[in-house]
Amino acid sequence: MTRFEGKTVVVTGGARGMGAAHSRGFVAEGARVVIADVLDAEGEELAGELGEAALYRHLDVTDEQQWAEVVRAATAAFSAPTVLVNNAGIGGSGTLVEDKTLADWRKLLAVNLDGVFLGTRAVIPGMKAAGGGAIVNISSFAGLIGTPNAADYTTSKFAVRGFTKAVAMEVAPYGIRVNSVHPGYIRTPILGPLGDEVVHGKVALDRMAGPEEVTRMVLFVASDDASYSTGAEFVIDGGWSAGSTVGIGQTNAQYYQQNSES
Repeated sequence: MTRFEGKTVVVTGGARGMGAAHSRGFVAEGARVVIADVLDAEGEELAGELGEAALYRHLDVTDEQQWAEVVRAATAAFSAPTVLVNNAGIGGSGTLVEDKTLADWRKLLAVNLDGVFLGTRAVIPGMKAAGGGAIVNISSFAGLIGTPNAADYTTSKFAVRGFTKAVAMEVAPYGIRVNSVHPGYIRTPILGPLGDEVVHGKVALDRMAGPEEVTRMVLFVASDDASYSTGAEFVIDGGWSAGSTVGIGQTNAQYYQQNSES
């Protein structure tokens, strides 16, 4: 398929993990992709792999000036971006809210929320001039349900969800769609050696997803196949946010034992 033929796409956090999968997926469907990240060596390597259809640019998503430079570089090399995937993000400290520092709180919100705001603001003028576009904000299952020991991360992902809806209403008259994607456990470098054992008793499908599974969702949401969807949540969490697989009075350990024996 070539759903993105002639389109310029910016993918933040695009050098590895889900971002790299998204970058590859867009190129495979005809797009010119700007891989934006702080991981310069990995970003340059991926751009080299993808050839003339890809360009790497260093981007700290919390820096207004760097955002302006990325949009200028994309426009000069290809054309004004008409697809933006706000994928860059960081995890929290994994501590109780009473143990979190204000500095850690603000650092996480700067990347996970301010970065989405700055990127969205940076591409809207070009999308208006082009007559439309699509912005895909990567939220999380944690943007749908409460998550203990992750008040900072959860807050940021709920905020991305709300920001998505508000902006979708503002830019709809210009043919710009804005949606959020909510992944659950995905096999990426950020999870290190963790395997499917971490989802037992949490996720109905009882496994992690591969990055390419999220990419297929992102490509759909960004494409004209989703032309009547805006301000919406697209969930890819294996059923995590739908509810618990653990029955009443049953512990996670009992669930795992029962299902491993069946």
